[in-house]
Amino acid sequence: MPASSYRAIGILDSGVGGLTVFQEISRLLPHEKIIYFGDTARMPYGPRPEEEVRRFALQIIGFLQSQEIKIAVVACNTATAAGLSHYREQSDIPVLGVIKPGVDAALGQTQNGRIGIIGTAGTVRSSIYEKALREARPDLQVIARPCPLFVLLVENDLVHTPEAEKVAQEYLAPFDRAGVDTLILGCTHYPLMAGLIQKTVGPGVFLINSAEEIAREVKTILTAQQLHNPLQCPEPGYRFFVSGSSHPFEEVASKMLSRPIKAYQVTL
Repeated sequence: MPASSYRAIGILDSGVGGLTVFQEISRLLPHEKIIYFGDTARMPYGPRPEEEVRRFALQIIGFLQSQEIKIAVVACNTATAAGLSHYREQSDIPVLGVIKPGVDAALGQTQNGRIGIIGTAGTVRSSIYEKALREARPDLQVIARPCPLFVLLVENDLVHTPEAEKVAQEYLAPFDRAGVDTLILGCTHYPLMAGLIQKTVGPGVFLINSAEEIAREVKTILTAQQLHNPLQCPEPGYRFFVSGSSHPFEEVASKMLSRPIKAYQVTL
């Protein structure tokens, strides 16, 4: 058993969206320590240039490595699209992104070959999902739509409002017209409004939650590299860090995770 197996799993995101990944990983791997970093001072990442997002992600990965992690999960589609291979080149631990697991799940799910993608402006602009999908199946019909206001609705706890319903109807109407049967939630914030998205697109469209898919990939890699925590502690320990004020994050995270959450503000 490598000594590094005792280390934590690191998760980074622009804000609270990556907590969907935290939830799935902690459920699937209940004995693992997890360190989470939300870059709340600089979110949203979607409108930012790729080079800037890459720089932010590398800073956070560096911080997480100083906290002794054994694997880093980039729980942000925009940051994954901006430079996953770049982060891997500069890290001596496995670095995972959320895009490939979502693509694989969508390919396995679609029946009519029509797949929709919703994401931030940065993720949609990169065309990373379309390229990966069409590389596997050139016959696919793929439609992508940026939904920038979804992130702000989640971060400000406004998902269950009439305004959110109007925004969802406006953003998601093209997928109904295109007849998609599978919709990739291409931002880790979006599972937090999956109920509204499902209600808007209807029961005939299957939602791909990248948080569930990445959790399975983390488990696969830890197993393959014998990196599972050998200490079967019932409460392995979770730590939360943010770059902005800790209080708003604590409020949303505590509500999401149904437990009191304490976050520590750090400057990178």
